[in-house]
Amino acid sequence: MYDVVLLTLGSERDVPGAGCGSGGACCGGATDASRGGEERCETPRVPVLACADALTARGARVDPVTARSDTEIDEVLARLDGPPRPDGLTWPDPETKTRLVVAVAGDAQLRAVLRRLVRRYAPPPSRRPADLAGNRTVPDLPPIGVLPLDPARSTTHRDLAAQLGLPRDPAAVAAAVLDGSVRRLDLLRNDGGSVTLDGALLGAAAEDGRPLHWRGRVEVDDTVLSHGDEPLLACAIGNAGGYARLDDVALLAEPDPTDGLVEVAVAVPVVTRSKLGRRRVRLEVRRSRGRAVSVLPRDAVPLPYLDDGVEAELTRKRSWWTEPGAWAVWTT
Repeated sequence: MYDVVLLTLGSERDVPGAGCGSGGACCGGATDASRGGEERCETPRVPVLACADALTARGARVDPVTARSDTEIDEVLARLDGPPRPDGLTWPDPETKTRLVVAVAGDAQLRAVLRRLVRRYAPPPSRRPADLAGNRTVPDLPPIGVLPLDPARSTTHRDLAAQLGLPRDPAAVAAAVLDGSVRRLDLLRNDGGSVTLDGALLGAAAEDGRPLHWRGRVEVDDTVLSHGDEPLLACAIGNAGGYARLDDVALLAEPDPTDGLVEVAVAVPVVTRSKLGRRRVRLEVRRSRGRAVSVLPRDAVPLPYLDDGVEAELTRKRSWWTEPGAWAVWTT
């Protein structure tokens, strides 16, 4: 028999100073650009109750929890801890009988939980254990069952659950968590202390939606996509394919959250002239794949960007790197 924690992220409005995303954004502070900046943290209860009923019917002991702060998320994640280690590190228990289902209104909320998992289990560099893989800074994180709270989004917006082909029906999610298999996925960490599951899109837009030019140095491993001395319209950083396109322009070619690489693309406007001397602007897309990417803005104004649906601004160099197979989902 499994103990299943069914975690929902609630509003932080009554918990001052408690932030669970970059820039203090997660529940009360986060907005989703795909819905015009609408806050989406007070989630519907019907899918959660339906999933709880399905889990109970299959013999699981279910504990529904609503977390409104980092501290409350951490209290849930502590149930996944393994036994004490000789080195004193907090480590996940690979044999745990406790399973976690996260009810999410969007990728930003799922990212908030993964961010706390990383903070809980990532050892400090000075205490790196010998049993940690050489290409990782975190151990294998416990698998998560993902319960999307808006099934309609599978046809209107390809969130991460839709991209991965995860079940959306509450009963199917319950079946995956109790009887399904574990699918391990790459995770992007960054030097700002956060994580990225799907991807990020850097760039600004005018009020009418037209992309605005910006300048920045973009490097993928040893490849320089832009030196920072030419205008850019966008930069896409893809672990998965949520930011693969910008309007009708294909930015990322084949982002794959299981290949251990991050795919990066920049869109550069290039001015050409026809034989008649007419000025034309075409969009050149430069791509590269690697283990890490860095972006250094060259303009004085902050560079807006989206990271797993969360809006933020970049004012200094930011680096992302791949943690191959670091996190996992339950799937059928």
